[in-house]
Amino acid sequence: MPDIIQLLPDSVANQIAAGEVVQRPASAVKELIENSIDSGADKIQLILKDAGKSLIQVIDNGCGMSITDARMSFERHATSKIRKADDLFAIRTMGFRGEALASIAAIAQVELKTRRHEDELGTCIIIEGSEVISQEPCLASTGTSLSIKNLFYNTPARRNFLKSNPVEMRHIIDEFQRVALANPQVFLTLHHDGQEVYHLPASGLKQRIVHLLGSNYNQRLVPVEEDTTIIKLHGFVGKPEFARKTRGEQFFFVNNRFIRDAYLNHAVLTAFEELLPDESFPLYVLFIDIDPAKIDINVHPTKTEIKYQDEKAIYAIIRSAVKRALGKYNITPTIDFDQENSIGHLITEKPLSEIVPPTITVNPNFNPFASERKPDREIPFLRDSGGSSGYRAAPVPQNWETLYEISKRDTVVQHEMHEEKSITVNEQDINKSSERQLFQVHNKFILSQIKSGFMLINQQAAHERILYERFLQQLENHSGMSQQSLFPQSVTLNSSDFELLKELLPDIKALGFDIREFGRNTVVVEGIPAELSQASEHELLEHLLEGFKNNQAILKLNKRDSLARSLARNAAIKACTKLSLDEMNLLIDQLFACQMPNVALNGKPVISTFTMNEILERFEK
Repeated sequence: MPDIIQLLPDSVANQIAAGEVVQRPASAVKELIENSIDSGADKIQLILKDAGKSLIQVIDNGCGMSITDARMSFERHATSKIRKADDLFAIRTMGFRGEALASIAAIAQVELKTRRHEDELGTCIIIEGSEVISQEPCLASTGTSLSIKNLFYNTPARRNFLKSNPVEMRHIIDEFQRVALANPQVFLTLHHDGQEVYHLPASGLKQRIVHLLGSNYNQRLVPVEEDTTIIKLHGFVGKPEFARKTRGEQFFFVNNRFIRDAYLNHAVLTAFEELLPDESFPLYVLFIDIDPAKIDINVHPTKTEIKYQDEKAIYAIIRSAVKRALGKYNITPTIDFDQENSIGHLITEKPLSEIVPPTITVNPNFNPFASERKPDREIPFLRDSGGSSGYRAAPVPQNWETLYEISKRDTVVQHEMHEEKSITVNEQDINKSSERQLFQVHNKFILSQIKSGFMLINQQAAHERILYERFLQQLENHSGMSQQSLFPQSVTLNSSDFELLKELLPDIKALGFDIREFGRNTVVVEGIPAELSQASEHELLEHLLEGFKNNQAILKLNKRDSLARSLARNAAIKACTKLSLDEMNLLIDQLFACQMPNVALNGKPVISTFTMNEILERFEK
């Protein structure tokens, strides 16, 4: 039998390695920008086309490479970061494995232009599928420009698995943000299809966070600082009231390298105990500086996992530091009476003879109830499927002086009538909405008498079910009604949410939103669904996207289902909302017209029924 084991060619081995190192365009972006950081660059440009599928270009002003180094950089396990095995425990650079460029060159068309400061001419190398097409001297700026064209062009199966451009762009933005946060001293720009997405000047960490996540984050940050013999910790955490329902704003960096660590994340969440709303996640950007000899980062090719020698001590330090920072934030500042002129400059002395008391004129004939009738109040949250208005409040009567006497007399009469009706009511007429007996319990539940006893309806869960099925139908039929705004509002989102909004825009418009793009990360909202006419455009979009991401991450729902569920939860009436009798009747009628009236969006029951036998048993115990 002939020998069957053979050594794979380098091109095949590199394609196999690329499956771990380069999973999508965002992976290549991460590797290239980290190489630029390691080269000492303080200015880096990232240029993309088709979310990195057609072009990824990174230009830096780093140290550049010689002719030999430029060619050697594409060989597998060729690196300038380490020389021997002991160096693995003293790593301060981003890269060290020597696999990234070789893996990228195996699955793309690559062009490298580089020049060192001391050289007059640079080097240009073109590689396709691990094969060197050309290498020649060229004119080049100081530093390195590396272009990746047609990623996965020779592995079509991998290319077919790539998602849509907005999805891939969101992954690229995530990687770009992590590198930008870890290196605020570096000037970074990101261009996509000719439009500038990010322009980040060199700055401090807080300014970099604000530039990346939005100007409204300036007031949300609490500084964290701790210096121990084990680690040095610094960074920021978000104030508890600004916590989000979805993850995505949690950043841990160890020696400036972004990591994922559920154990350390639990340390931060524990520090926020009793400060966060249920199922909320706080913002944090925390940097851990530790001796490289006490950690092992050679765990995974993506280098986002780390092992520590003293994990429990690090956990305790992080928890304590974050808790202390939040404690300082919650302490109310006191007035310093010892400070000179702290209050005195606000007081002006005057002689008593010059002090004149204010005069107040009163109209004894003024009647506040006799003014013109105010516009009727429109109830925004309960509408029928045709978008008709809600119910109207009654005008103020002219004989308002006798209201107390009338209401006192009517209360006694209604009480007597109610007692009589509760005994003689005809059970066959209970289902008629005009004669249905309804009561609101603690402004959370609706109690309705039925033939066998009574039922309790969770008003928030019921309205969520109603809106959810209505929105699903609108998405299917593109029949959402839009309420046009008198003054269109511009809404600015962070880059990741903006890309997500662009991906969802056709379905969002089907729900009744009238939205158009307006410059970088900004949209103009000219109309919103008729059911939500009283909502704030910015909060509505932010909550809609947050809910959608949460549904996608936890429930793994399809796009339309997630969107309808998110909008229904944001638009539904909340617990502790007082409802009139007409509103309760309308809510019940709409609930029982649903396909699944008894199941809430979280899978729990909407209606709980109590029979007369169950009630009697309680009194017979």
